[in-house]
Amino acid sequence: MRFQDYQTDGFYDEMFDEQNRPRPGTEAVVDRFNVLPLEELKRRQESAEKALLQMGITFSVYGDEQGTERIFPFDIVPRIIPQNEWTEIEAGLKQRIRALNLFIDDLYHDQKILKDGIIPGELVLSASGYRPECVGLNPPGGIWCHITGTDLVRGGDGKFYVLEDNLRCPSGVSYVLENRVVMKRSFPRAFDAARVVPVVDYPNRLLEMLQSLAPPRREKPVVAVWTPGVYNSAYFEHSFLAQQMGIELVEGSDLVVVDDRVMMRTTTGLNPVDVLYRRIDDDFIDPKVFRSDSMLGVPGLMRAYRAGNVALANAPGTGVADDKAVYAYVPEMIKYYLGEDAILNNVETYLCWREKDLQYVLANLDKLVVKKVGESGGYGMLVGPHASEKERAEYGEQVKANPRNFIAQPTLALSRVPTLVDDHFEGRHVDLRPYILYGEDIYVMPGGLTRVALKKGSLVVNSSQGGGSKDTWVVETDSLPEGGAAC
Repeated sequence: MRFQDYQTDGFYDEMFDEQNRPRPGTEAVVDRFNVLPLEELKRRQESAEKALLQMGITFSVYGDEQGTERIFPFDIVPRIIPQNEWTEIEAGLKQRIRALNLFIDDLYHDQKILKDGIIPGELVLSASGYRPECVGLNPPGGIWCHITGTDLVRGGDGKFYVLEDNLRCPSGVSYVLENRVVMKRSFPRAFDAARVVPVVDYPNRLLEMLQSLAPPRREKPVVAVWTPGVYNSAYFEHSFLAQQMGIELVEGSDLVVVDDRVMMRTTTGLNPVDVLYRRIDDDFIDPKVFRSDSMLGVPGLMRAYRAGNVALANAPGTGVADDKAVYAYVPEMIKYYLGEDAILNNVETYLCWREKDLQYVLANLDKLVVKKVGESGGYGMLVGPHASEKERAEYGEQVKANPRNFIAQPTLALSRVPTLVDDHFEGRHVDLRPYILYGEDIYVMPGGLTRVALKKGSLVVNSSQGGGSKDTWVVETDSLPEGGAAC
């Protein structure tokens, strides 16, 4: 048996319980992987990698001297989440997005939550993602965060926790869609037998949501994906999504504002654009409002936006909710705006701007993960137990110099999923990024992107830091046949 010698090593394993029995929903995959010859598993792994290479699934690493593009690593063992678990996750994500949207709208209007002392005003207004230029903005339908990627982790207790929110330009959904194509080719009958909830309709749902934001006078709204260009780390995804939705991919140089309307340059002249799915940060979208040195933006865009002549997804200013110090207050936002307790809990978080928390963090750097509040991609953080004494001391000086810029969290025993390593399976730590679309209603993609730390013992799952991905299967456990399924 392929999994006979598999060790959970005391971590929460998502495929096997403490007695090394398959968890509900995983039986079909476990049984088939157990009987497939090793060479066949390796062949399917290699075929999957070749398919992804041919699809051009790449990402860029800034500052990488060895080349611009890298292939995103992929492991053929799927991560499986039973439908009953997913139902609770989905409800928690919808609740969270509603509260975050109400918070952002309140922040740029009456600021009631600050006046009522629920969240310290100085903390929010000092966030790098807070944009005073967005005060008074009224996006279509009052929705600010149209596309969100919320990072979840499963702890040693088996429960899911929210690690952070990504409301600016969350990336990675293209890998979910392409991973699924590859897995269906690699294990078609097992996939069908498990009745995996599909994700293929995401591009259609994304397009429908974007079209719903258009000014009402347009019968057939023109939607475009706005990319910073080919050197952006997620350019593959920008072009992929544009192609999947059947819409234009544009850069700032393709756009111009005429009489407060955004126009797209084409071979037949200027054509109006009604909705821009922007994959470019606030700072660069309009040099007349934000960074004056931006070569990527469109002068006058914010004027057209304020006039209601173009919609932006996501709305400018949403990055304030990405701040990791503001994140700590989301349970309070849920209680304040919705009158409910959070369905999905945050990871315990220490805010270094609070003196008591600061002293605790400095005294326990060897036990904590310390992060800069505005960084992403696994950069700018210290994993205390894996750092040297010198690294901890140097990082501690950074924290003392600017406490507002740091938060700390316990070093979590992230859940693991079996991963093919040479001729056997080893557990590797994973997280999960579901994608949420907020338009006329809220849609949560079933599963999302499972990122896996391919380095043994590593807790950093980011692709730029040596991580890869797995296909995420949300399955109906009562539909699985006994004895597994053929692949």
